[in-house]
Amino acid sequence: MSMVADQPGPIVWLTACIHGDEVGGTVTIHELFKRLRKRLLRGSVYSFPLANPFGFENISRNISVSREDLNRAFPGNPAGSLAERLAYQIFNHIEKSSPDLIIDLHNDWRKSVPYAVLDTPAKLSVSEYEHLNFCAHSSRLPVVLETDTIKGTLSYSMLQSGISALTLELGESYVVNEKNVQLGTDAIWHILAAMDMVEDTEPTTEADYLIATKGKDLRYSQRPLSSKSGIIRFLKKPGSFVIKNEPIARIYNSFGRLQETLLALDDGFVLGHTDASLSFPGFPVMAFGLLP
Repeated sequence: MSMVADQPGPIVWLTACIHGDEVGGTVTIHELFKRLRKRLLRGSVYSFPLANPFGFENISRNISVSREDLNRAFPGNPAGSLAERLAYQIFNHIEKSSPDLIIDLHNDWRKSVPYAVLDTPAKLSVSEYEHLNFCAHSSRLPVVLETDTIKGTLSYSMLQSGISALTLELGESYVVNEKNVQLGTDAIWHILAAMDMVEDTEPTTEADYLIATKGKDLRYSQRPLSSKSGIIRFLKKPGSFVIKNEPIARIYNSFGRLQETLLALDDGFVLGHTDASLSFPGFPVMAFGLLP
């Protein structure tokens, strides 16, 4: 899918469904292009709305026939595995267009809220990274700085090539959550408006967590990890705030006996919690955006 305005301007790429069970981003691209008709003032918007058709057809995160994670195979290899060959085609097709920004759309745990993710700056200059950070905050979603280097992702690989890229996590996977599609569509529209490609006439749903995290760079964390096996009882919901040492979840055995109470390690914001009902030692139970 593509749309080119009469006036020249920035080139933006949107990608979605790199993980085949994450369909919300695909629908978000559909809705964005509907909105862009006759409203794109300058520049070009291109997209790969269904980057992993193998996984999509089988409702699988990975490439179903080879069981590879496509988002760990970038920048790819034309003579490599199936994932590497597909990643190579996507990466090089985008790179040849000399894009100004890439927005990679994903879906997180089923119980999660939308947020923007920034990888480490890699080979971007200070001014380029400041612009990328500006674009991320222009989404009006919580902005979370990735604390671990995850090589092989599309966004990280693009940054390594000196191309601005960010990720939008748009809530739950497997199903189309219309509220999150709306938030995602609005978020991209606000970014395009910040790049003077469209008029920013769309309102934003001002949920409490959107207001409270505005302008802050949060740090991503999945700690504390569970140290016990058992049934998880969550005490905090996605979109809520926690303070250091506040109970966030409890682990019970099959007889209802408390095994462990997990406490927040820092002040932060709950991005989401695991889809699982059971925990095991070393198991991530919740994800946080830690406050600066």
